[in-house]
Amino acid sequence: MPRTRIVAAFAAAALIGLTGCGANAGAANNTADFPKKGKSIELIVAFSSGGAVDTAARLVQPILEKELGTNVEVINKPGAGGQIGYTQLTSAKPDGYTIGATGSPSVVVSPLDPARGAKYTRASFQPLGRQVIDPTVIAVQPDSPFKTLKDLLDAAKANPKSMTASTTGLQTGEHFALAQLQETTGAEFAPVHFSEGASQATTAFLGKHVDILVANVSDVTDLSKQGKARVLGVMTDERAPSLPDVPTFKESGYELTAGTVRGYSAPAGLPEAVATKLEAAIQKAIEDPTVVKKMADLGLQTSYLSGKDYGDFWASQEEDFKKVLPLVQKTD
Repeated sequence: MPRTRIVAAFAAAALIGLTGCGANAGAANNTADFPKKGKSIELIVAFSSGGAVDTAARLVQPILEKELGTNVEVINKPGAGGQIGYTQLTSAKPDGYTIGATGSPSVVVSPLDPARGAKYTRASFQPLGRQVIDPTVIAVQPDSPFKTLKDLLDAAKANPKSMTASTTGLQTGEHFALAQLQETTGAEFAPVHFSEGASQATTAFLGKHVDILVANVSDVTDLSKQGKARVLGVMTDERAPSLPDVPTFKESGYELTAGTVRGYSAPAGLPEAVATKLEAAIQKAIEDPTVVKKMADLGLQTSYLSGKDYGDFWASQEEDFKKVLPLVQKTD
């Protein structure tokens, strides 16, 4: 490059640096100081407080605050099986000050069914990191006459829809599990949808307003220890460490696995520097030894994936759920 052009280039760079008038410089200034001192970050939880999604978010919250240097406020927006919260998340400005807990199948399936009227698609989310995979379980009242999974399923086959079973909303993990259960075993329950989440479903079960609790390992670990529920089976290939005496469905003779995958996302379109900071903070929070231990105490085994890998996993789930969506639509 001729000397005169080099001098000109340096002069232009100096001018931009002094005046801050360059577009790129402005963008850099907007992201380099993220998050701004005193400006809080909202972490939207699409289910009510007290459930596994809310509990996990509140466990990572203080670590996120430490890593990001600002307040992180957990905001509960329950309803419509997570759809209300996901709508608010994806409608927010993609500036890093709004992030959310995302869980499948609900976040994956709701935009796939036109009847749901979702205002978002998978592309509306920017995955930041996966935290856990939480297997589905079937539980009954502690005084239930059903002592084994086979006893329960045989009764449900003999008298279809004679027993009610909880879900956390239409086309959620529990709803899919019931549909898969019917397809695989012929056992048919009458689903009762509690769209505000696991805490609402658990309260109904404890009040004996629903016969069967279809939930995740994390939802029933304490209930089992307290003698408030008898867990008959776990829908995974290996026994849950927090429920070592509960057989898997496979052990009971049923080839069936199901569960909920949970992580964190932002509205799509984050500036790269902001996304990098958020992903690093989320990884630190998810893998923090104290958080990992507390999650394990809840029956949740940490299964971290980076934002990119979580996005790839999400895409593969979308293809899988497209295939089984008619099963759930038929059980509505």
